[in-house]
Amino acid sequence: MNKIKYPPETAGRRMIEQVPLAFPEETILDVKKRLFKEIKKLETINYVYVIRENKKLIGVFSIKEIFRKPERTKIKDIMKKNLITARPYTDQERVAILALRNNLKAIPVVDKEGKFLGVVPSDIILDILHFEHVEDFLQLGGFPKIDTLPENLLKTPPTTLAKARLPWLIFGIFGETLGAQIIHLLEGSLKIYFALAAFIPLILYTSGAVSTQTLALTIRNLTFDSKISIKKYLLKEIKIGFLLASILGLLLSLISGFLYHQPYFVGFILGVSLFLAVVCAISIGFLIPWTLQKLKKDPAIGSGPFMAVISDLTSLVIYFLVIKLLLQFFI
Repeated sequence: MNKIKYPPETAGRRMIEQVPLAFPEETILDVKKRLFKEIKKLETINYVYVIRENKKLIGVFSIKEIFRKPERTKIKDIMKKNLITARPYTDQERVAILALRNNLKAIPVVDKEGKFLGVVPSDIILDILHFEHVEDFLQLGGFPKIDTLPENLLKTPPTTLAKARLPWLIFGIFGETLGAQIIHLLEGSLKIYFALAAFIPLILYTSGAVSTQTLALTIRNLTFDSKISIKKYLLKEIKIGFLLASILGLLLSLISGFLYHQPYFVGFILGVSLFLAVVCAISIGFLIPWTLQKLKKDPAIGSGPFMAVISDLTSLVIYFLVIKLLLQFFI
């Protein structure tokens, strides 16, 4: 079978074909004899896969059963019929997740008719997990897909690395420039009460940290369960957001009043601003990876730098509007 016909990073491309096979009417002794005869050709021996004459996969059992059961035991009596399988075009990351969630050392690959094609074994699953981890880590930082970068970054020319990192940084410059314009609009209000300017970094940091936490958890959950109930998950995140926002907003109000001896209205403005900023940060951290997944894109692609800019701009707009709306009532 030619694995090259399958796209890269799919189960079909990563599977192996030389694995132990058995038929349901065979006995343990039959399988044991064939196993010893073909052992040098086999690429993995974690499981024995049970097929019919037409190669349709109908069961599986651990290689350990060969040495535990009586030799006259029929294969059909010991095989497990509840199979966890992948299709040849299944993304390799989904295959690795299937193995982890079901505590399996290998995942069999079958076609749409259920015919056995091969398995993705444990060593390849570990390789996939490492590859996907590194790829997601780099993409969160705004790098392109990992296969566009050499594995040894220390030997990579600086121009190549700079070219890979530059697009999102340019995007960040334009985004933060817009943020500077928002701060410029605040200039009049900040001149009236300069203490409000001192808390801008705190507002930006807190909202950014919350959105980063939400982003990481959302990507993880979407990766491990692509069929997750979005409504339930979003509702839960909103509840968490309101709880975090209430605690952080109240804490900031108290800090500004007791530690910095600011008038009560400064603490009120800061508390309201941080509350709204955190609630929006939770939404941003959820919506960006969810939207990317709906567009059939990897949720990790550029989420980090893109989210940082969006979170900063949203927080500044919220801070600007709260100051404009509330400050007029106090001064």
